[in-house]
Amino acid sequence: MVAPARYPTLDAADLVSTPIERSWTIPSRWYTDPAFHALDRDAIFARTWQGVGHLAQVREPGMYFTTTVADGPVIVLRDKEGVLRAFHNVCRHRGGPLATEPTGCVNALTCQYHGWTYLLDGTLRGVPRWDRVDLFDKKDYGLVPIRVETWQDQVFVNLDADAAPLARYLDGVAERIAPIRLDRMTFAKRIDYEVACNWKVYVDNFLEGYHVPYVHPELMKMYDFRKYTTETFEHYSLQWSPLAPGDAPYDIKPGDNAYYYCLFPNYMVNIVPGRVQTNLVVPLGHDRCRVEFGFFYEKADGPAARKAIEEDLAYSDRVQREDMEICAFVQRGLGSPSYDRGRFSVEAEGAVHHFQECVRRAYRSWTPSVEQ
Repeated sequence: MVAPARYPTLDAADLVSTPIERSWTIPSRWYTDPAFHALDRDAIFARTWQGVGHLAQVREPGMYFTTTVADGPVIVLRDKEGVLRAFHNVCRHRGGPLATEPTGCVNALTCQYHGWTYLLDGTLRGVPRWDRVDLFDKKDYGLVPIRVETWQDQVFVNLDADAAPLARYLDGVAERIAPIRLDRMTFAKRIDYEVACNWKVYVDNFLEGYHVPYVHPELMKMYDFRKYTTETFEHYSLQWSPLAPGDAPYDIKPGDNAYYYCLFPNYMVNIVPGRVQTNLVVPLGHDRCRVEFGFFYEKADGPAARKAIEEDLAYSDRVQREDMEICAFVQRGLGSPSYDRGRFSVEAEGAVHHFQECVRRAYRSWTPSVEQ
């Protein structure tokens, strides 16, 4: 079977898995060729669990939020019986949107194009001006559902009906970070950044502390960098380090650690004392991505807590802007004729190697014309 023309041609040699000691990084064109946007969309993002929000957004029946997954519109809602549901945000008539606002609360979903109305369980209820249509049964035209599951009040969807449960992908994380729990924290703010790089560049950058001494001098003061450790698992990786008192706006005590999880392909959880930050990396094209930051705090009420949150947001913004700048430079460098691929630091880049092996595996499974 030949891969559809809209996907790039892949060299079988680039898809071979190799131990990090002998491995090369993925080719530069996997970051710079526009054709890889479609391949990433269909081979990776349409087949993995995607973090899309949190339960506070859909607390009550009728509440919804909209998002985009694998370039397609999605709506997540709470139905009248309290069941959490997700659907393609697409009317079964002619593809119109059911909701155009990012959030809201409704009794039913009405297509904004031609007025078809659906109950919150996805059942088609009302079809205007349809009396003389033959061979049509409303029960055959309900909304197309999407798998939706939660982890510590974080909402995930998966367009692949055959994917393993979310709990399997996150196996062991809750136990490792206990007693910290996201569902016991208060959501404070979401901040989005648009970054001038391929989404894989941003994820690569997140997955190693190698660059921290050179890009983040302020952040460097927070770590006991001699003990910075990387661990990899089937579906995620973890970077962690003991924390050292410094200039960061956190109440650091002896024995405290920072944890940086990355669930393949694009969902991160960053944990420091009193705060959890989630990051979602959303491709916007072959050379742009958006990073959606969610901030959750153990203490969010009162003047002292609000001051600490503002300090943390400012600190995070400085770090993020440093990452945005270096990632944009890397994207440009990957397009240079002087570069194609590099090697890995065994000591410092284990999580980058793990991520790139996951990308290779996803490509292999999506392109049957390439020899496995």
